[in-house]
Amino acid sequence: MNNGTFLAAIDLGSNSFRLEIGRYDHGHIQRVDYLKETVRLGNGFDEERRLSAEVMARGWECLARFAERLAGFKPEQVRAVATQTLREAKNRDEFIQRGCDILGFPIEVIAGTEEARLIYQGVVQMLPQSAERRLVIDIGGRSTELVLGAGPQALHTASYRVGSVAWSMRYFPGGEFTEQNLYRAEIATQAVLEEALATYPRKLWDAAYGASGTVGAVADILMLGGWPEGIISRDGLNWLIKNMLRAGNTNKVQLEGLKDDRRAVISGGVSILRGLMELLQIDKLNVAQGALRHGVLLEMVERDANLTDARDVSVQRLAQKFAVDSAQGRRVSQVAGHLLAQIMPETTTRAAELKRKLGWAATLHEIGNAISCSDYHKHGAYILENADMMGFSLPELYRLGLLVLGHRGKLKKLDANFEQAEFIKMLLALRLAVILCHARRDPQVQNLELSCHSQRQRLVLSIPADWAQRFPQSTHLLRQEAQSWLKTSWTFELAVR
Repeated sequence: MNNGTFLAAIDLGSNSFRLEIGRYDHGHIQRVDYLKETVRLGNGFDEERRLSAEVMARGWECLARFAERLAGFKPEQVRAVATQTLREAKNRDEFIQRGCDILGFPIEVIAGTEEARLIYQGVVQMLPQSAERRLVIDIGGRSTELVLGAGPQALHTASYRVGSVAWSMRYFPGGEFTEQNLYRAEIATQAVLEEALATYPRKLWDAAYGASGTVGAVADILMLGGWPEGIISRDGLNWLIKNMLRAGNTNKVQLEGLKDDRRAVISGGVSILRGLMELLQIDKLNVAQGALRHGVLLEMVERDANLTDARDVSVQRLAQKFAVDSAQGRRVSQVAGHLLAQIMPETTTRAAELKRKLGWAATLHEIGNAISCSDYHKHGAYILENADMMGFSLPELYRLGLLVLGHRGKLKKLDANFEQAEFIKMLLALRLAVILCHARRDPQVQNLELSCHSQRQRLVLSIPADWAQRFPQSTHLLRQEAQSWLKTSWTFELAVR
């Protein structure tokens, strides 16, 4: 990445949408601009867990303002991630599709564990290098993330469906803040988070850090109330809660530092924070400067420089866990990449990224064998669609699962858009590679030529006549493959020259 490159990370949270713009400078990212809008997407659900038209409109209007600021940015300079509210919303596709059109860049819905990992990356990059074991917490609008890590490495990540927006609406209706409401909210918090005791016990971490929304809001109030800056203690939190109980309603709380955009969700936030600090025996919570958006920016730099990519690690771990045939995975990956390069030359970053994703699918295409050899491609797709894989967004996992599902068998079973040329090219390259590697040895592919006529949606594999004679089984399977495409909008032809 060139020095001076601008990067932008967008966090579509349940309470606020945030845009962080930084400039890359010799391995560091310097803040250029920061925009935050309180959208409260998380309180727009109806009984069927669908976002209301009103709240979606607020989100789209915010994205339109962000889009104006991002005019001139290239796709590789922007990454937008969505969290718990859009993980839950049944009509999220409607919001995301229009949101992408308005923003001008893709919006990725990330899993809770992936959100936690990126939060940790954002936090630790702004802390001094240290060997201390760190517990990082982030209380969001509809979820709370916990991470246990050492140095730059996140060791355990988890996401729980408890958040300031949800808890404020459920336990503090109309802002009413009473002892009874507070007690119910804290008990509910600890009931949800109780299982965290096994993974995040006090003996496994040296220092605790809190990131983003609720933690930052509470820390600001405590500092202006005379408590130590950058630290939330149990005594300080109890002082804040006593003031809120005395007021009886968050709308009547008169505390310096309590911003109007935080007032509606502060009750749920402090109840979760106190319940969590008591449960995990956190006496002192250090306020972190980094957050999810900073982790996103850091990963953009690392992916560009090919320094590390959590997705590569996740694929290898999953392959090892399910004992896939690594030699066959490498073999299929190499052949598939060779074929894809013929119809999509590696002259762009996009082509290189697609080849990489194709390689992951090839590595994992037999993962379902761990369950059953019968219909193993279906089992493999199920595993991938339901796995927590660090580095992957939910749409990426779905597409990876779709490639694994479609690498063999009938094509009509795929819930895929056959108008997407990139996906079709990846799918065919994978299916052909599996056919050519059916004998589990390196095939001779030097003289095989794959061509694509995108406007006519036609793909042709040209093979020498002598190759067809030497490999009759492969030729037979390739002819069968041509038949498989007849019921799609694309055609695949085998030409013997």
